[in-house]
Amino acid sequence: MSPAFTDELRQQNQPTWDRAVTHRFVHELFDGSIDDAVMAGYLVQDYRFLDSFLVLLGSAVATADTLEARLRLSRFIGEVAGEENTYFLRAFEALGVSAHLRETIPDTPATEQFTGLFREAAQTRQYAAALAVLVVTEWLYQDWASRAPAKRPENVVHAEWIDLHDYPGFSQFVAFLRAELDRVGPAHRDLVEEFFGRAVDIELAFFDAAYEHPVTVDGAR
Repeated sequence: MSPAFTDELRQQNQPTWDRAVTHRFVHELFDGSIDDAVMAGYLVQDYRFLDSFLVLLGSAVATADTLEARLRLSRFIGEVAGEENTYFLRAFEALGVSAHLRETIPDTPATEQFTGLFREAAQTRQYAAALAVLVVTEWLYQDWASRAPAKRPENVVHAEWIDLHDYPGFSQFVAFLRAELDRVGPAHRDLVEEFFGRAVDIELAFFDAAYEHPVTVDGAR
């Protein structure tokens, strides 16, 4: 039996994918050794493209071809705007990152690339394009998080970031996204391969950027 379309896409980008899911950031997150300045910089940048990510999700809802898909995507929007957003705010408080600091730190190149990619995929008004990016952003995170040791790090900021991407409901959502892209993606292969590959490249760059642009509570970079 031939591999699923999404498996083919990951295989096409396997070296970069593997470097991302086994990144230094991931290992230090697992063992709790990641520096607060690195974690703060990472979370500030991740939170920075929340708006564009919601635009991408909204585009997926608007262009999906079934009610079932629209409902599932809409529920996920609620999760991102609710539980995940609350995590960020609690994490910033724990790390001592003020709202002013979050607003004044400039975007890293990787963040600019991500926000641009999210909006570009949304503007295609193609369900397959939106799915191609969403599958990477969610599946790659589910992949690295699923490798975490059962014993979580003591730091709640680290532990909860892992837990947000390693629980049955999230795995089920990733499976849903993959099934949707397996269903509609082959008819738009060139478009999907381009967006999928670019998203994987940026995911790796985003992990690298956490070490290139650490942020301390006094704003030193």
